[in-house]
Amino acid sequence: MEIRPYGDTLNDGAMQLSFTLPVAPSPEAKEAAKQLVQRMGFQAASVVHMADLGESFSFFVVYAKTPVSIDYSSISVPKVDAKHMGFYEVNDFIRSNVGRKVVVVGACTGTDAHTVGLDAIMNMKGYAGEYGLERYPEMVAYNLGSQVPNETLIATAIELNADALLVSQVVTQKDVHIPNLTQLVELLEAEGLRDRLVLVCGGPRISHELAIELGYDAGFGSGTLPPHVASFIVQELVRRGIK
Repeated sequence: MEIRPYGDTLNDGAMQLSFTLPVAPSPEAKEAAKQLVQRMGFQAASVVHMADLGESFSFFVVYAKTPVSIDYSSISVPKVDAKHMGFYEVNDFIRSNVGRKVVVVGACTGTDAHTVGLDAIMNMKGYAGEYGLERYPEMVAYNLGSQVPNETLIATAIELNADALLVSQVVTQKDVHIPNLTQLVELLEAEGLRDRLVLVCGGPRISHELAIELGYDAGFGSGTLPPHVASFIVQELVRRGIK
């Protein structure tokens, strides 16, 4: 099944692109934006908007068409392998299959000071009508907040005898999240703790595929709700026989 973007007619290849160039607005700048899009392989390029960003920078919106299509039926994406359960189902599952409270410790690690994603998953009020992990009676959730060194997160996990660690990474400029996430796994392995913990990371540029590559058990991106994370944690604990 071959598909491509469309605007007016199905599969006409129409796309909208937006970008910035380090030049002041001018007819030459507009032409540069058009030629750039054409060199990328697009056809029928048209610059429909140009704005001055100051300090010799300009923002452009370009309409163009791509001749490229994708075989949708050939696409395979790694996904978190866990049955989705709601708030009450998760708690019943813990009572029936774990037999004790599940301890979860979460943090925004490294220099990351953005807790909105972590709070959406962990805080009692939750997000989008779903309770956060602090509200789950069969879970004990500790939200350590922002800018937590990996070493501190591990020390806290040991102190609290944690079952799972949640790491939120929102700051991703120059892929700074990758070495930070990698360091946590390496430290856990050095301490002999990796197999004792369910390790989960999340953030707007986190995918399950990336998480697995970095040594995590699961990765959750934008749109994740608390029960998605809770469902995976408890099922993974049981799958691995962690008591």
